[in-house]
Amino acid sequence: MAKTLDKVDVVTVGVGWTGGIIAAECAKAGMKVRGLERGQNRGTEDFSLVHDEYRYAIRYELMQDLSKETITFRNNMKQRALPMRQLGSFLLGEGLGGAGTHWNGMTYRFLPYDFQIKSETEKKYGKNKVSSDYLLQDWGITYDELEPYYDRFEKTMGLSGEDTNPFWGKRSSDFPTPPMKKTPLLQKFEKAAKDLGYHPYMVPSANLSQPYENPDGSQINACQYCGFCERFGCEYGAKASPEVTVIPAAKKTGNYDIIFNANVVEVLKKGNKTTGVRYIDTQTGEEVIQPADVVVLTSYMMNNAKLLMVSNIGEQYDPATGKGTLGKNYCYQIEPGATGFFDEQMNTFMGAGALGMTIDDFNADNFDHTDLDFIHGASISFVQSGSRPIGTNPVPSDVPLWGAEFKKASIENFTRTLDVFGQGASIPHKHNYLSLDPTYKDKYGVPLLQMTYNFTEQDRNLHKFITKKTVEVMEKMGAKKTEGGGPLAEYDIAPYQSTHNTGGTTMGNDPQNSVVNTYLQHWDMENLFVVGAGNFNHNSGYNPTATVGALAYRTAEGIQKYRQKGGSLV
Repeated sequence: MAKTLDKVDVVTVGVGWTGGIIAAECAKAGMKVRGLERGQNRGTEDFSLVHDEYRYAIRYELMQDLSKETITFRNNMKQRALPMRQLGSFLLGEGLGGAGTHWNGMTYRFLPYDFQIKSETEKKYGKNKVSSDYLLQDWGITYDELEPYYDRFEKTMGLSGEDTNPFWGKRSSDFPTPPMKKTPLLQKFEKAAKDLGYHPYMVPSANLSQPYENPDGSQINACQYCGFCERFGCEYGAKASPEVTVIPAAKKTGNYDIIFNANVVEVLKKGNKTTGVRYIDTQTGEEVIQPADVVVLTSYMMNNAKLLMVSNIGEQYDPATGKGTLGKNYCYQIEPGATGFFDEQMNTFMGAGALGMTIDDFNADNFDHTDLDFIHGASISFVQSGSRPIGTNPVPSDVPLWGAEFKKASIENFTRTLDVFGQGASIPHKHNYLSLDPTYKDKYGVPLLQMTYNFTEQDRNLHKFITKKTVEVMEKMGAKKTEGGGPLAEYDIAPYQSTHNTGGTTMGNDPQNSVVNTYLQHWDMENLFVVGAGNFNHNSGYNPTATVGALAYRTAEGIQKYRQKGGSLV
């Protein structure tokens, strides 16, 4: 028989960026908040020996254990979906801080076009620019409406950057801290981009350029440029992450606590309201009920969607009929790019996760698409994140991948190779979606999430276009040999690409085409909120974290309004 805990005002399922923001804001408002985290407690003090590339970057110490829970995958509905047995294409975080602990720190705001992509595309190019197979949809909110929440998130992080990009939306205030160091390698990219007539700017970085105390009194230290950011926790406390920012702010109110090793398996409900959640203590196997006035799903977007599905909340999307919204609009990203091989030796092993420069000249609708066979675009960047010896082994394509020649080329090129890459937008397609797998279950007897996904013609056309632009920039940087990436093939879940998965629990102003409203309040259950990149109606040409954080701050505001008035917030 399940044990029942005392009721709390708010329970969050997952304690990463979104769970931490909701907890901090609600606890400061006087609510009793409890975070349920299926992973373990951890923090800066645990990362003193984190410069172990094999343990953390190859064996994924900080990531989800796929032997307990994974997803199944297929490219299309005719295939049999099989479990993902090893982390590859994306890296699912687990433990305090979630993916916010091991992220690189690139923190871009989405562009105004992103939030009104359907209406803006149709206004400029007509209703037939893309086929009806692509499920274009406005978000129900504009950039200007979300801007104050972007500003709030950036000040919580102490974001380092410069307001020199002519393409992005209007800002209400400058970056909290200056940009990171503009190294000789970044200057090489900057000069090439400017010579080509483009507009380079420093990547907005959560690896801070200087010490910073945020509005909640949390201290974030200055980056040491050690090159161990992505897949690693920061031993210096210099990377803005939940466990050094919002979680301490929540704890010091006295209104917040966290239960670790708590794997939530069901959202409980009565009528049109949730009553709490049921979780399994992963150490003892005990089943526990956590009652709450408000339930907030703040785990990774895949798990948020899965919990709604297994709890039978909302209507599952059916690609055959187009009905239903849950699981719809799953998107990913494309990453076209070019590699340049140089004669001179460079300090490529030094850097930080978000130490880089970007151009947006070919992002969103910043260029004319009239004669192009795709919409949207990609940011194009050079990032000096720190090349590590196990995971970095660049050789020209004409070198054998074994033997003496390979070894010689590996040693020669380790510090003589640079990459320029694009983050390409992903437009939702009717055949790309999330559902429950009918066959496979996790360790706790819960069906696995099933992903049906493949790249589309839109993806392939955009990839080809952006690859040419990256080659152009790399050649201008002076590479003796430049190799652009090959054409985009079928989506393969094995090699790492990016942990920028979006959609499945989309937001909007109409329950007919969205799972949650613009406060991320579930249309069918007024005291249930679902927060994360799953709310995106498509994916942009950027990293998703800033938009996730901004939406979380807006949701926290919505929860406070709900506690005061009840009912639907829109």
